[in-house]
Amino acid sequence: MKDLNRQESIRFLIEYPYLFGHLLGFKDLTALHNVWMQEMLLGEEDDTLQAHRGSYKTTCVSIALSLIMILYPNDKTMFMRKTDNDVKEVINQSKNILLSGVTQELIKRIYGKSLVLTTSSATAISTNLIYSVKGTSQLVGIGTKSSLTGKHFDRIFTDDIVNVEDRISKAERERTKIVYQELQNVKNRGGRIFNTGTPWHKDDCFTLMPNPKKWDWKATGLIGEEEANEIKRHMTNSLFAANYELRHIAEDDVIFDNPKTGADPALVEQGTSHTDAAYWGSDTTAFTIINRHDDKIYVFGKVWEKHVDKCMDQIEMYHNQFHCGKMYNELNADKGYLAKLFRERGVKVVSYSETENKYIKITSYLKFEWENVVFVEGTDEAYIQQITDFNENADHDDCADSLSSLIRFVGNKRKSYDGIWNKV
Repeated sequence: MKDLNRQESIRFLIEYPYLFGHLLGFKDLTALHNVWMQEMLLGEEDDTLQAHRGSYKTTCVSIALSLIMILYPNDKTMFMRKTDNDVKEVINQSKNILLSGVTQELIKRIYGKSLVLTTSSATAISTNLIYSVKGTSQLVGIGTKSSLTGKHFDRIFTDDIVNVEDRISKAERERTKIVYQELQNVKNRGGRIFNTGTPWHKDDCFTLMPNPKKWDWKATGLIGEEEANEIKRHMTNSLFAANYELRHIAEDDVIFDNPKTGADPALVEQGTSHTDAAYWGSDTTAFTIINRHDDKIYVFGKVWEKHVDKCMDQIEMYHNQFHCGKMYNELNADKGYLAKLFRERGVKVVSYSETENKYIKITSYLKFEWENVVFVEGTDEAYIQQITDFNENADHDDCADSLSSLIRFVGNKRKSYDGIWNKV
């Protein structure tokens, strides 16, 4: 690169953006990603790239956003993701790319000067390369819940504006569609919208996005057969089909089948408990104790169709009967009400605020460990049945939620499979 002149530097960035990525430290980018980034840079029509999770789509977008600011400094670009925090993450990565030594060296060869950020915030970037009099920053990041009124851009990138929320909520799917349709009013005449992401539901916003180019896990070559089988083993068939094969199949009726039962109750002695409390409506109160012995997770579970206040004596009895140590209790629903009452009874309570999506939590943590879960004698049949009946549309998920929460806190020895959801 050190011998490149101005024209050769420009040509390098346009023809070999994936090698530029390698110089930046993104060593996993391939010739396929080169094609993707060239489409982002050079295309003129609205386009859509669907690729499986873990295919480095967002990495390609962050590099392309940076290259647009370098090669087309007067273009105004909007970047949209589902939430503001998601937006900030990519804007920050693009900022780091612009300020890297590799980029600065290329800027000097192309423009004869160092790049300086004239605007640098969590959601906007401009550089001293711009010579347009327009007041808008070169790159502006916006979440799907932000106002689009009065905004106009030459280039619009949407990335993962469809996510798990769209899978489990029809209202969210419809809201995302409305936001996407509004982007046509934001796009300047002659501009374009480039969409990247992974499908989650047969009726999600991808049904509105044009010219979809689809890359499943087999087509990209980024995931081997063994790894794909491992991922598939720990999520539902329908979710794997959507996220990795880019197709939709009927949702599985059974996620947790063939429960193992009948173990000695002594195996949960000195374990850890969890209470999932019901306060209103048709919710159930679920109580869980687990203890791990080698690779097995032994579970004692009870469930009541009652307000938690009417179950506290029994919960305390079982907690003490099995000589449990800690009891975990979520703060979100009652702001610490239940934890306070149990502490007054002498129970050692660990309170926590839940931030993880319930469906994802259950179909990752509990699904991952399901083959190792053994229910001890004395567990309510209704508790086990509520788990084996669980699916996306189940009326009750309290037992599955309680057990998966407890596995996450104290029984989880899995590899970090957060990567299933978070790899980009």
